[in-house]
Amino acid sequence: MTEMKLSYAKNSEVAGVADKNTTVWTKKDLLGLEYLSKEEIELILDDAESFKEVLARPLRKVPTLRGKTIVNLFYEPSTRTRISFELAAKRLSADVINIVKEGSSIQKGETLIDTGRNLEALKADIIVVRHNCSGAAMMLSRALNISVVNAGDGWHEHPTQALLDIFTLREKLKNIRGINVSIIGDIAHSRVARSNIWGLTKLGASVTVCAPKELIPSGIEKMKVKVTDSIDEAIKDADAINVLRMQFERDEAEAFPSKIEYFRTFGVTEERLKKAKKNIIVMHPGPINRGVEMAAEVADGANSVILEQVTNGIAIRMAVLYLVAHAKKGKLV
Repeated sequence: MTEMKLSYAKNSEVAGVADKNTTVWTKKDLLGLEYLSKEEIELILDDAESFKEVLARPLRKVPTLRGKTIVNLFYEPSTRTRISFELAAKRLSADVINIVKEGSSIQKGETLIDTGRNLEALKADIIVVRHNCSGAAMMLSRALNISVVNAGDGWHEHPTQALLDIFTLREKLKNIRGINVSIIGDIAHSRVARSNIWGLTKLGASVTVCAPKELIPSGIEKMKVKVTDSIDEAIKDADAINVLRMQFERDEAEAFPSKIEYFRTFGVTEERLKKAKKNIIVMHPGPINRGVEMAAEVADGANSVILEQVTNGIAIRMAVLYLVAHAKKGKLV
């Protein structure tokens, strides 16, 4: 029996503790998968399984975080991540406050640290932060006594997106160890790619990254990945492909003269998937640029689990909020 592992009985809101994972969660924050052990990642995935059972009930709510206040502090636009965190908090019975850059004191020049300290003074328990600067979540966490969850910081990490990707793969393939996953697209600017690489390699998967040479970060081989600029090579032996959004608002415009040219060279099409394993899993963190990263038929096809990723994001974020909320106590209350 482990103190921090949660399970739900059929006839009660919150039952005792499960014995599936003996890891105890001790971290105040979730800042990135680089800083987690294999066992800690598995603990989040195991808890998410329990919370997904809650989401299948007619009454999709438990009192686990009743009385807690969670603030979503988003300096960048977001649909899936922000709404997913909000739903996760509400499913746990927490109070939720959403703050965006527009219409807040941030526009008046208030710093991230000052904003965080004011939210702490207002008795918030957890701040979920998305920021355009790499390292922003860690900087905030060091300045505050309350918990900070990284919802994406610059080009650094997006840990809960990677966790929901890995959770989806584990549901489909039963085990992560030994599988081949190819991450295709804008590797250089992708926090999703970095978090997925950290998580997948720690759990024993083989990872290939595929992108135009201009969008392969220097030294990425040190993260124990294979590198290719051939889309066909990346797809050929993969059990799953995770296709990233091309961020043409950055300097990718210089790497390719047009979106049509990118799709011709690196787009995932039905024709290319014919050369892949029959049951290859197709993923995308969203938003999808149809006809750029992948064809519409692929996005909506039988191999796609894109909408399942979105659903699984709620369970993953419920697990993360639960764990960081109880980390200092070390036990259920």
